[in-house]
Amino acid sequence: METVACRDRFNKKFRRNKDNLEWIEAIVLAVVAVALIFTFGVRMIRVDGESMLPTLQDGQRLMITSYPYTPQRGDIVVIDAYTAYGDPLVKRVIGIEGDTIDIDFQNGIVYLNGEALEEPYTAEPTYLQESVTFPVTVPEGCLFVMGDNRNHSTDSRDDRVGFVDERDVLGRLLRQ
Repeated sequence: METVACRDRFNKKFRRNKDNLEWIEAIVLAVVAVALIFTFGVRMIRVDGESMLPTLQDGQRLMITSYPYTPQRGDIVVIDAYTAYGDPLVKRVIGIEGDTIDIDFQNGIVYLNGEALEEPYTAEPTYLQESVTFPVTVPEGCLFVMGDNRNHSTDSRDDRVGFVDERDVLGRLLRQ
């Protein structure tokens, strides 16, 4: 009788330890999965500045995907600090390789391949001319990017940023 009671206590203790180990294993796997997702798939970044107004606000937190993809016109992307400008940039893709960009600074109109862009997302027309002379053609593997707050944005119109190598894109905006 005593052996059966001892065995029952052992089985209960063993079962409790096994249950605890299963919980610990589940928690560890969940933490590893979340770490992998946030390391290789999704990142959180914070907007620094007003260059993307009215679309994005200064200090706003954004979720970006860093899965490899081909940037498209209109995407909002985060550009790594490896650019000559030196700080990470949040900008909108205006042109991709082979596109010709021209800007009529008198009337504030941006042209893509000879067609005026319809840009309801901008804060105001594009009057600010920087150091780049237009028209320009986007080289292979590069992007032409601009902030939505055109007259308060350091972007591809400035030699410090210029054309952005697609490899310098950390990711694109998933949601605002």
